[in-house]
Amino acid sequence: GAGVIVPRLRGPGMGTGRLLAAILFVIGIGSWLFHTHANRLTGLMDVLPILAFILVYIFAASRDFLGMRPWLAGVATLAFLPYAAVTVPVFALIPGIGSSAGYAPVPALILAYAAILWRRDPDTARGLAIGAAILVASLTFRSLDIPLCDVTPFGTHFMWHILNAVMLTWMIEVWRRHASRRRR
Repeated sequence: GAGVIVPRLRGPGMGTGRLLAAILFVIGIGSWLFHTHANRLTGLMDVLPILAFILVYIFAASRDFLGMRPWLAGVATLAFLPYAAVTVPVFALIPGIGSSAGYAPVPALILAYAAILWRRDPDTARGLAIGAAILVASLTFRSLDIPLCDVTPFGTHFMWHILNAVMLTWMIEVWRRHASRRRR
C-alpha cells in the first residue's frame, strides 16, 4: 500500500499524506514481524503503528476535513481514547465479533465523519464511507477466521491483511484528494 500511494503524494502540502504512508509502511513491517515471530514485543510492533495511524488520521481529518484549528483537532484526536474505551466493550457484546471488537469503533467513527461531511463535502464523505465499508469487510474476515479454520485450509485472516492494506491506502488517497481540491 505505501509503495502505491507514495508516488501520488508529490508536491507541496502532502506532508501529512507522506507521514501516513510512512506509518502504513511500518504497519506492514510490524504485522510481518508479529506473524512470523509472535511475542509481546512484536505484538506491540503490530498494534502500536495501527494506533498511530488512527490518531494521525483523526488529527488530519479533524483539521483538514472539518476545518478545526490544530489545538482543537488535537483534542478531537485525544478524545478517541475514551471513545474507544467506552465503545469496545459495547462492540464486544456483538456475537461472533471476538477480538475484532477492538477495531470496531474505527469504522463507526469514520462513518460519523462521513455523515458530518455529507452536505459540505460529498466527495470526501463518499470516500470515507467507502473506507469504512472496506474496513467492515476486513473485520468480517478477521472475525470469521477462527470459526472457519476447520472448514478452509488457509482460514480468512489473510483477507484481513489484504483488505486493511487496501483500506489504509484508500484512506490516504481520500485525504490526498481532499488536500488537492483545497489547494486549487
